Formats: sequence, structure tokens, C-alpha cells
Amino acid sequence: MGIGEGAFLGLVQGLTEFLPISSSGHLAVVGTLVGADDPGAAFTAISQLGTEAAVILYFRKDIARIVSRWTLALLGRVPRDDPDARMGWLVILGTIPIGLLGLFFKDAIETTLRGFVVIATTLWVFALVLGAADRWGRKQRTLDQLTWKHGLLFGLAQSLALIPGVSRSGGTITAGLLLGYTREAAARYSFLLAIPAVVLSGFYQVYDELSAGAAISWSATAVATVVAFVVGYVVIAWLMRFISTHSYAPFVVYRIAAAVVVYALVAAGTLPALNGTDFG
Repeated sequence: MGIGEGAFLGLVQGLTEFLPISSSGHLAVVGTLVGADDPGAAFTAISQLGTEAAVILYFRKDIARIVSRWTLALLGRVPRDDPDARMGWLVILGTIPIGLLGLFFKDAIETTLRGFVVIATTLWVFALVLGAADRWGRKQRTLDQLTWKHGLLFGLAQSLALIPGVSRSGGTITAGLLLGYTREAAARYSFLLAIPAVVLSGFYQVYDELSAGAAISWSATAVATVVAFVVGYVVIAWLMRFISTHSYAPFVVYRIAAAVVVYALVAAGTLPALNGTDFG
């Protein structure tokens, strides 16, 4: 993979990471179409460090307050039921499912689940789920009403993003809407919840690839990560404003259209049914 391809894929990563349309699915499809092949789970995980850096910068005040109050609660200097300290524990709780499932299904995530038919199918299936949640969810709860049970359910929903095409933000936002949270509350918790999972995944992938002696285009990956950071920050700022006055309907329509395109590309032989392998 060259620098130019890395920059382009970083742009794709930054544009799609926070929108509920699946960055990993887009990277797999776009990477193959531009001749870079599917950049793979390692490239995806590492480049996501750029977009998570954008989350940390955008929510830096919230994050600093949560970490500070959580630490003080551990030391017994603030009540354990302090809202920010509690949010820290809820983020930790919500991170556990994706960590365990990611390790347990690591091989499938990096091979079978990256098939293009799988991506197309998850795109439209979860488009319908997101649309239903956005249409019929009560959208009344705020983050100060987040319970331990709901925090765990958010975490389980985030785990679905291990399958390309589902979308990390799409899964958690959908869960939040189904549980009755407002669009803004669901999105904010989704972004906070993603930080430890994505950061740990990215560093784990670096360690795993280095240990296995795998060849990674580090220059292209580094460029992709920087581009993803810049573009991701702009997208976060835009999305938080957009959902305050709009529904998720445009993303539902886009996901369905994208699924149709991927199915068509598979049928035409432009994309293999399985990633790197054809059924025939």
C-alpha cells in the first residue's frame, strides 16, 4: 500500500468512523476497489487510533472530568455515586464485552467475517434496525439516567461492530435509542465508550502484528492515521450538531443503497463474495 492509498483510506476512515455507516465495511470495500485490497483488521484498528484521538480532543473536558472524579472516588475523596465517577465505571463495564469477544473471535473477525456478502447483509439489516429504533424509540432518557444494566447493553451492542458493516457508533446509538435515550445522549456515550476499546485494540494489533513478523506498510498507516484524525474531528463536530435537529433517516437510506451497490459489485465479479476468495 502506497502513501497516496493510505491517505485516501484515512479520509474514508475519518468520514465513516463516527457516522452510523461502518468504517470497517467501507475500508474493506473501498480498499479493494482502489487496488489496495482490503487493508485488513490491523490497518483498521491502527488507523482508528487517529479518529479516537479526535474524540479525545473533542470531548477533552468531559474526559478529564470523568477521569479526575473516578480517580478521586477510588481514593475516597468524592462519593462513589458521584455522576462523573459513575460514568467512568460505566465506560469500563461497557468495554468488557467487546474486549472478551474480540479476543475469542479474533480469527473469524480477521477472515470469514470480512466477506463482502457479510458486509452487504449487515449494512441493510442494521439499517432497518437503526431506522426502527430512531422512529419508535422514546428518546427521553439523558446520560444521568444511565443504569448499570443499560451500560452493559450498550457494551454488547458495541461488540456487534466486530462484524464489518454493523458500525460501532451505529450499534451503540441504536441500542441507546431502543433503550429510550435521546439521540444526543446515545451518540455522546457511544463516542466515550469507544475510546478504551479502540485504543486498546489498536495497540494490541500493533503488538500482535510485530510479534508475528507481519509486513505492515507503516508509512501508509501513519499517514492514514493522521488524515483520519483531522477528518474525524470535523465529522464529530458536524454530527453532534446534525442530530440535535435531524433524524438518522439519511444514514438508513445510505446504508441500504450501499448494500445494494456491494451486492451488485459481488454479482458482477468486481468484489469477491468472500474477502480474497470467491465461492466458485
